[in-house]
Order: sequence, then C-alpha cells, then structure tokens
Amino acid sequence: MDATLKKMNLAFCGSGKHKIALDKFMELEDIVFLDVRSQEEIQCLSFDFELFGKQTIRIPVEELPDRLHELPKDKLIACFCSSGTRSAWAYIYLFDKGYDARWLGASNEDLAAVLKPGRVLKDLKNKH
Repeated sequence: MDATLKKMNLAFCGSGKHKIALDKFMELEDIVFLDVRSQEEIQCLSFDFELFGKQTIRIPVEELPDRLHELPKDKLIACFCSSGTRSAWAYIYLFDKGYDARWLGASNEDLAAVLKPGRVLKDLKNKH
C-alpha cells in the first residue's frame, strides 16, 4: 500500500487517471460496474448496466478482500457507491492489487438520470 500511496501525487491525481466520468463510463462497452454499497442499500435501489453492455457486479466494500477473485483482471472496473467514499476506498484497494480500476464520479441521482426511458430506448435502438 505504501508504494500505491506514493504514486498518488499531484501529477497522478491531476491527470484524472483515478476517476471516470459517467458519460465516459456510458460510452465504454468492455467495462465492469462494481457497486460497493451494502446489500441493504442495493435492496432499496439497484442499478444494472447489463442492457448497456456492461457487466454489473455487487460486492459490499467490506467484502472486497474476500471476494476479489470475482473481479476480472482484464477489464476496466468502475467503482461506485452513493457518496463516493467507499468507491474511493475500493478504487485504491483495487489499484493497489494491480486491477485497472477507476472511481466512478456519480451519485445515485446521476445514475438514475441516465436510466430514463429515452436513454434506454436510444441504447436499445443502437444495439439493433
């Protein structure tokens, strides 16, 4: 972890390599949406991006060390939680473990906004 933290200097953070914007996430196809919220939060509000060609995996942040084997090493992983705190921890943990991960800069409201009927219909038409 020491080596990972030493990499996170101004040049690294200023380059934006740690974060992925929601619009860029939506453009990419070979990407994993990693929801690190609790099971209770997911029961209340669940997001699934399979329709958009993105693998969706739900692993609460505290279970990540024990379930790391469930994540692909050959895909970009976008870490998400409602506040950004747990997803930042997940990002740093995955980065330290050698995964190609990013912190998804989006809230519940931001995700819900892209999942409106018009956007879903547009993406469905583009796939056919």
